[in-house]
Amino acid sequence: MLSSPARVLCFGEALVDRLGPPGGDPASDTPVDDRLGGAPANVACALARLGTAAALIGRLGDDPIGAAFRALLLERGVDSTALQRDPLRPSRTVLVRREATGERHFGGFAGDRGEGFADQAIDAGALAGPLEPLLAEARWLLCGTIPLASGAAAALHVLVQAAAERGLPLALDVNWRPTFWGLGPEEGPPPPVRQRLQPLLARAALLKCSREEALWLFGSADAAAVRRALPQQPAVLITDGPEPIDWAVGACGGRLPSIAVAAIDATGAGDAFLAGLLHQLVCKPGVLLEPVAVSAVEQALRFAAACGALVCQGAGAIDPQPSEQQVLSFLGESAAPISCP
Repeated sequence: MLSSPARVLCFGEALVDRLGPPGGDPASDTPVDDRLGGAPANVACALARLGTAAALIGRLGDDPIGAAFRALLLERGVDSTALQRDPLRPSRTVLVRREATGERHFGGFAGDRGEGFADQAIDAGALAGPLEPLLAEARWLLCGTIPLASGAAAALHVLVQAAAERGLPLALDVNWRPTFWGLGPEEGPPPPVRQRLQPLLARAALLKCSREEALWLFGSADAAAVRRALPQQPAVLITDGPEPIDWAVGACGGRLPSIAVAAIDATGAGDAFLAGLLHQLVCKPGVLLEPVAVSAVEQALRFAAACGALVCQGAGAIDPQPSEQQVLSFLGESAAPISCP
Protein backbone atom coordinates (compact mmCIF):
# COMPACT_ATOMS: atom_id res chain seq x y z
CA MET A 1 0.00 0.00 0.00
CA LEU A 2 1.30 3.47 -0.94
CA SER A 3 1.72 6.00 1.85
CA SER A 4 3.39 8.93 0.04
CA PRO A 5 1.35 11.99 -1.04
CA ALA A 6 -0.62 11.60 -4.26
CA ARG A 7 1.43 12.68 -7.28
CA VAL A 8 -1.43 12.35 -9.79
CA LEU A 9 -4.97 13.56 -9.11
CA CYS A 10 -7.57 11.68 -11.18
CA PHE A 11 -10.94 13.41 -11.50
CA GLY A 12 -14.18 11.88 -12.69
CA GLU A 13 -16.25 8.75 -12.90
CA ALA A 14 -15.92 5.49 -11.00
CA LEU A 15 -18.47 2.93 -12.17
CA VAL A 16 -19.15 -0.69 -13.00
CA ASP A 17 -18.54 -2.04 -16.50
CA ARG A 18 -21.07 -4.82 -17.10
CA LEU A 19 -19.34 -6.96 -19.72
CA GLY A 20 -21.66 -9.05 -21.83
CA PRO A 21 -20.69 -12.46 -23.19
CA PRO A 22 -18.53 -12.12 -26.34
CA GLY A 23 -20.90 -11.25 -29.16
CA GLY A 24 -23.87 -10.94 -26.78
CA ASP A 25 -25.95 -8.18 -25.23
CA PRO A 26 -25.12 -7.32 -21.58
CA ALA A 27 -28.68 -6.04 -21.08
CA SER A 28 -30.24 -9.44 -21.77
CA ASP A 29 -27.67 -12.19 -22.36
CA THR A 30 -25.84 -14.19 -19.73
CA PRO A 31 -23.41 -14.63 -18.23
CA VAL A 32 -22.41 -11.04 -17.58
CA ASP A 33 -19.21 -10.00 -15.82
CA ASP A 34 -19.42 -6.90 -13.59
CA ARG A 35 -16.08 -5.14 -13.21
CA LEU A 36 -15.16 -1.98 -11.35
CA GLY A 37 -14.01 0.65 -13.83
CA GLY A 38 -14.39 4.21 -15.13
CA ALA A 39 -11.42 5.84 -16.82
CA PRO A 40 -10.20 8.07 -13.93
CA ALA A 41 -10.62 5.22 -11.43
CA ASN A 42 -8.79 2.87 -13.78
CA VAL A 43 -5.87 5.29 -14.13
CA ALA A 44 -5.65 5.90 -10.37
CA CYS A 45 -5.58 2.18 -9.62
CA ALA A 46 -3.06 1.48 -12.39
CA LEU A 47 -0.76 4.23 -11.13
CA ALA A 48 -0.85 2.85 -7.60
CA ARG A 49 -0.09 -0.63 -8.93
CA LEU A 50 2.93 0.77 -10.77
CA GLY A 51 4.16 2.55 -7.66
CA THR A 52 3.04 6.15 -8.26
CA ALA A 53 0.76 7.51 -5.53
CA ALA A 54 -2.58 8.72 -6.89
CA ALA A 55 -5.87 10.18 -5.65
CA LEU A 56 -9.37 9.68 -7.03
CA ILE A 57 -11.65 12.73 -6.92
CA GLY A 58 -15.29 11.96 -7.67
CA ARG A 59 -18.58 10.77 -6.23
CA LEU A 60 -20.07 7.33 -5.63
CA GLY A 61 -23.41 6.14 -4.37
CA ASP A 62 -23.92 4.90 -0.85
CA ASP A 63 -24.47 1.41 -2.23
CA PRO A 64 -22.63 -1.90 -2.77
CA ILE A 65 -20.73 -0.53 -5.79
CA GLY A 66 -19.53 2.42 -3.72
CA ALA A 67 -18.50 0.11 -0.90
CA ALA A 68 -16.63 -2.18 -3.29
CA PHE A 69 -14.76 0.79 -4.76
CA ARG A 70 -13.74 2.12 -1.37
CA ALA A 71 -12.40 -1.30 -0.42
CA LEU A 72 -10.48 -1.53 -3.71
CA LEU A 73 -8.99 1.94 -3.34
CA LEU A 74 -7.93 1.16 0.22
CA GLU A 75 -6.31 -2.08 -0.95
CA ARG A 76 -4.47 -0.36 -3.81
CA GLY A 77 -3.43 2.60 -1.66
CA VAL A 78 -5.32 5.21 -3.71
CA ASP A 79 -6.12 8.40 -1.79
CA SER A 80 -9.91 8.75 -1.47
CA THR A 81 -10.13 11.81 0.78
CA ALA A 82 -11.84 13.78 -2.03
CA LEU A 83 -14.16 10.93 -3.05
CA GLN A 84 -17.69 11.98 -2.15
CA ARG A 85 -20.56 9.75 -0.98
CA ASP A 86 -24.03 10.34 -2.48
CA PRO A 87 -26.96 9.27 -0.25
CA LEU A 88 -29.57 9.66 -3.02
CA ARG A 89 -28.10 8.68 -6.38
CA PRO A 90 -26.69 5.25 -7.20
CA SER A 91 -23.30 4.44 -8.64
CA ARG A 92 -23.45 3.93 -12.39
CA THR A 93 -23.38 0.63 -14.27
CA VAL A 94 -22.37 0.80 -17.95
CA LEU A 95 -23.42 -1.92 -20.38
CA VAL A 96 -20.44 -3.05 -22.48
CA ARG A 97 -20.73 -5.22 -25.58
CA ARG A 98 -17.65 -7.31 -26.35
CA GLU A 99 -16.58 -8.67 -29.70
CA ALA A 100 -14.76 -11.97 -30.03
CA THR A 101 -11.57 -9.97 -30.74
CA GLY A 102 -11.76 -8.28 -27.32
CA GLU A 103 -12.89 -4.91 -28.71
CA ARG A 104 -15.75 -3.35 -26.79
CA HIS A 105 -18.63 -0.95 -27.42
CA PHE A 106 -20.41 1.05 -24.72
CA GLY A 107 -24.20 0.90 -24.68
CA GLY A 108 -26.64 2.26 -22.13
CA PHE A 109 -26.74 2.27 -18.35
CA ALA A 110 -28.32 0.28 -15.56
CA GLY A 111 -29.33 1.31 -12.05
CA ASP A 112 -30.89 4.77 -12.58
CA ARG A 113 -33.78 5.28 -10.16
CA GLY A 114 -34.83 8.61 -11.69
CA GLU A 115 -32.37 10.95 -9.94
CA GLY A 116 -29.43 10.23 -12.24
CA PHE A 117 -26.10 8.81 -11.08
CA ALA A 118 -23.73 9.85 -8.31
CA ASP A 119 -20.87 10.71 -10.70
CA GLN A 120 -23.10 13.38 -12.31
CA ALA A 121 -23.50 15.24 -9.02
CA ILE A 122 -19.97 15.93 -7.77
CA ASP A 123 -20.31 18.83 -5.32
CA ALA A 124 -17.85 21.57 -6.28
CA GLY A 125 -18.33 23.39 -2.97
CA ALA A 126 -17.43 20.31 -0.93
CA LEU A 127 -14.11 19.88 -2.76
CA ALA A 128 -12.36 22.92 -1.26
CA GLY A 129 -11.28 21.30 2.00
CA PRO A 130 -9.81 18.02 0.74
CA LEU A 131 -8.36 19.62 -2.41
CA GLU A 132 -5.87 21.97 -0.76
CA PRO A 133 -3.45 19.34 0.59
CA LEU A 134 -3.82 17.24 -2.57
CA LEU A 135 -2.97 20.13 -4.88
CA ALA A 136 0.02 21.08 -2.75
CA GLU A 137 1.74 17.73 -3.36
CA ALA A 138 0.50 16.72 -6.84
CA ARG A 139 2.52 16.84 -10.05
CA TRP A 140 -0.26 16.12 -12.57
CA LEU A 141 -4.02 16.46 -12.82
CA LEU A 142 -5.80 13.92 -15.04
CA CYS A 143 -9.33 14.16 -16.36
CA GLY A 144 -11.51 13.19 -19.31
CA THR A 145 -14.44 14.89 -21.01
CA ILE A 146 -17.31 12.82 -19.56
CA PRO A 147 -17.89 15.18 -16.57
CA LEU A 148 -18.70 17.97 -19.03
CA ALA A 149 -21.87 16.06 -19.99
CA SER A 150 -23.46 16.56 -16.56
CA GLY A 151 -23.57 18.67 -13.42
CA ALA A 152 -20.07 17.45 -12.63
CA ALA A 153 -18.79 20.05 -15.11
CA ALA A 154 -18.84 22.76 -12.43
CA ALA A 155 -16.56 20.76 -10.15
CA LEU A 156 -14.24 19.98 -13.05
CA HIS A 157 -13.89 23.65 -13.95
CA VAL A 158 -13.14 24.54 -10.32
CA LEU A 159 -10.46 21.88 -10.13
CA VAL A 160 -8.86 22.76 -13.47
CA GLN A 161 -8.72 26.43 -12.49
CA ALA A 162 -7.22 25.64 -9.08
CA ALA A 163 -4.59 23.43 -10.73
CA ALA A 164 -3.73 26.15 -13.26
CA GLU A 165 -3.23 28.69 -10.48
CA ARG A 166 -0.68 26.35 -8.90
CA GLY A 167 1.10 25.54 -12.15
CA LEU A 168 -0.09 21.92 -12.07
CA PRO A 169 -0.12 20.47 -15.60
CA LEU A 170 -3.28 18.88 -16.98
CA ALA A 171 -3.32 15.51 -18.72
CA LEU A 172 -6.51 15.21 -20.78
CA ASP A 173 -7.82 11.95 -22.18
CA VAL A 174 -10.65 12.87 -24.57
CA ASN A 175 -12.33 9.49 -23.92
CA TRP A 176 -15.38 10.36 -26.05
CA ARG A 177 -18.37 8.31 -24.90
CA PRO A 178 -21.49 9.46 -26.82
CA THR A 179 -23.93 7.55 -24.61
CA PHE A 180 -23.01 9.81 -21.67
CA TRP A 181 -24.18 12.74 -23.81
CA GLY A 182 -27.43 11.08 -24.86
CA LEU A 183 -26.12 10.43 -28.38
CA GLY A 184 -26.03 7.30 -30.50
CA PRO A 185 -23.16 4.85 -29.90
CA GLU A 186 -21.27 5.76 -33.09
CA GLU A 187 -21.82 9.54 -33.09
CA GLY A 188 -19.01 12.05 -32.81
CA PRO A 189 -19.33 15.28 -30.81
CA PRO A 190 -21.70 17.76 -32.52
CA PRO A 191 -20.66 21.46 -32.76
CA PRO A 192 -22.28 22.54 -29.44
CA VAL A 193 -20.43 19.77 -27.61
CA ARG A 194 -17.14 20.60 -29.33
CA GLN A 195 -17.56 24.15 -28.04
CA ARG A 196 -17.94 22.81 -24.51
CA LEU A 197 -14.80 20.72 -24.89
CA GLN A 198 -12.67 23.54 -26.26
CA PRO A 199 -11.71 25.27 -22.97
CA LEU A 200 -10.49 21.95 -21.59
CA LEU A 201 -8.56 21.13 -24.76
CA ALA A 202 -6.90 24.55 -24.53
CA ARG A 203 -5.69 23.83 -20.97
CA ALA A 204 -4.03 20.46 -21.57
CA ALA A 205 -0.28 20.06 -21.26
CA LEU A 206 -0.68 16.44 -22.42
CA LEU A 207 -3.48 15.38 -24.74
CA LYS A 208 -4.35 11.76 -25.47
CA CYS A 209 -7.00 10.85 -28.00
CA SER A 210 -7.89 8.09 -30.39
CA ARG A 211 -7.51 8.48 -34.13
CA GLU A 212 -11.28 8.80 -34.48
CA GLU A 213 -11.44 11.44 -31.75
CA ALA A 214 -8.65 13.45 -33.39
CA LEU A 215 -10.46 13.41 -36.73
CA TRP A 216 -13.72 14.51 -35.10
CA LEU A 217 -12.19 17.35 -33.09
CA PHE A 218 -9.32 18.55 -35.31
CA GLY A 219 -9.96 17.13 -38.77
CA SER A 220 -6.58 15.40 -38.64
CA ALA A 221 -5.08 12.28 -37.07
CA ASP A 222 -1.55 13.70 -37.31
CA ALA A 223 -0.25 14.43 -33.81
CA ALA A 224 1.91 17.33 -34.98
CA ALA A 225 -1.07 18.95 -36.71
CA VAL A 226 -3.23 18.53 -33.60
CA ARG A 227 -0.46 20.07 -31.50
CA ARG A 228 -0.27 23.09 -33.82
CA ALA A 229 -4.06 23.51 -33.68
CA LEU A 230 -4.02 24.25 -29.94
CA PRO A 231 -2.70 27.55 -28.57
CA GLN A 232 -0.62 26.03 -25.76
CA GLN A 233 1.10 23.48 -28.06
CA PRO A 234 0.66 20.45 -25.78
CA ALA A 235 2.30 17.07 -26.06
CA VAL A 236 -0.08 14.98 -28.19
CA LEU A 237 -0.55 11.21 -28.33
CA ILE A 238 -2.90 9.61 -30.84
CA THR A 239 -3.70 5.93 -30.39
CA ASP A 240 -5.34 3.66 -32.94
CA GLY A 241 -5.94 0.24 -31.40
CA PRO A 242 -3.24 -2.15 -32.66
CA GLU A 243 -1.83 0.46 -35.06
CA PRO A 244 1.25 2.59 -34.22
CA ILE A 245 1.00 5.45 -31.71
CA ASP A 246 1.47 8.85 -33.35
CA TRP A 247 3.12 11.38 -31.05
CA ALA A 248 4.31 14.99 -31.08
CA VAL A 249 6.32 16.69 -28.34
CA GLY A 250 7.86 20.06 -29.04
CA ALA A 251 9.40 20.09 -32.49
CA CYS A 252 9.79 16.31 -32.45
CA GLY A 253 7.39 13.54 -33.30
CA GLY A 254 7.14 10.01 -34.55
CA ARG A 255 5.18 6.79 -34.78
CA LEU A 256 5.82 4.02 -32.30
CA PRO A 257 4.56 0.48 -33.03
CA SER A 258 2.05 -0.87 -30.55
CA ILE A 259 2.61 -4.23 -28.87
CA ALA A 260 0.59 -7.09 -30.34
CA VAL A 261 -0.96 -9.55 -27.87
CA ALA A 262 -3.79 -12.07 -27.90
CA ALA A 263 -6.49 -9.86 -26.40
CA ILE A 264 -9.16 -11.20 -24.06
CA ASP A 265 -10.75 -7.85 -23.22
CA ALA A 266 -9.58 -4.39 -24.35
CA THR A 267 -11.54 -2.58 -21.61
CA GLY A 268 -9.20 -0.22 -19.77
CA ALA A 269 -6.21 -0.70 -22.08
CA GLY A 270 -6.07 3.00 -22.94
CA ASP A 271 -6.31 3.91 -19.26
CA ALA A 272 -3.43 1.57 -18.42
CA PHE A 273 -1.43 3.14 -21.28
CA LEU A 274 -2.01 6.62 -19.88
CA ALA A 275 -1.17 5.49 -16.34
CA GLY A 276 2.07 3.98 -17.61
CA LEU A 277 3.00 7.24 -19.27
CA LEU A 278 2.10 9.38 -16.24
CA HIS A 279 4.14 7.02 -14.06
CA GLN A 280 7.12 7.73 -16.31
CA LEU A 281 6.47 11.49 -16.29
CA VAL A 282 6.28 11.62 -12.50
CA CYS A 283 9.50 9.64 -12.15
CA LYS A 284 11.26 11.33 -15.07
CA PRO A 285 9.73 14.82 -15.25
CA GLY A 286 12.14 16.01 -17.93
CA VAL A 287 10.75 13.73 -20.65
CA LEU A 288 8.43 16.39 -22.11
CA LEU A 289 10.79 19.33 -21.68
CA GLU A 290 12.53 21.18 -24.50
CA PRO A 291 14.84 20.19 -26.08
CA VAL A 292 13.04 16.88 -26.53
CA ALA A 293 15.04 13.67 -26.28
CA VAL A 294 13.30 11.40 -28.79
CA SER A 295 14.75 8.26 -27.21
CA ALA A 296 13.34 9.23 -23.79
CA VAL A 297 9.87 9.85 -25.22
CA GLU A 298 9.93 6.54 -27.10
CA GLN A 299 11.10 4.67 -24.00
CA ALA A 300 8.25 6.17 -21.96
CA LEU A 301 5.72 5.33 -24.68
CA ARG A 302 7.03 1.79 -24.98
CA PHE A 303 6.56 1.28 -21.24
CA ALA A 304 3.04 2.74 -21.49
CA ALA A 305 2.16 0.53 -24.45
CA ALA A 306 3.26 -2.53 -22.49
CA CYS A 307 0.92 -1.53 -19.64
CA GLY A 308 -1.98 -1.39 -22.10
CA ALA A 309 -1.04 -4.69 -23.74
CA LEU A 310 -0.89 -6.52 -20.40
CA VAL A 311 -4.35 -5.29 -19.42
CA CYS A 312 -5.76 -6.66 -22.71
CA GLN A 313 -4.69 -10.14 -21.61
CA GLY A 314 -7.12 -10.24 -18.70
CA ALA A 315 -10.80 -9.48 -18.06
CA GLY A 316 -11.87 -6.05 -16.85
CA ALA A 317 -9.91 -2.85 -16.56
CA ILE A 318 -8.43 -3.07 -13.06
CA ASP A 319 -7.70 -6.67 -12.10
CA PRO A 320 -5.10 -7.27 -14.88
CA GLN A 321 -3.18 -4.04 -14.21
CA PRO A 322 0.54 -4.81 -13.95
CA SER A 323 3.21 -3.81 -11.49
CA GLU A 324 6.27 -2.00 -12.76
CA GLN A 325 8.36 -5.15 -12.50
CA GLN A 326 5.81 -7.10 -14.53
CA VAL A 327 6.00 -4.45 -17.25
CA LEU A 328 9.78 -4.57 -17.33
CA SER A 329 9.73 -8.37 -17.46
CA PHE A 330 7.20 -8.28 -20.29
CA LEU A 331 9.46 -5.91 -22.22
CA GLY A 332 12.41 -8.21 -21.59
CA GLU A 333 14.37 -5.50 -19.83
CA SER A 334 16.88 -6.19 -17.11
CA ALA A 335 17.00 -2.58 -15.95
CA ALA A 336 16.35 -1.83 -12.30
CA PRO A 337 12.90 -0.48 -11.40
CA ILE A 338 12.43 3.26 -11.84
CA SER A 339 13.29 5.32 -8.78
CA CYS A 340 10.68 8.02 -8.17
CA PRO A 341 11.57 11.09 -6.12
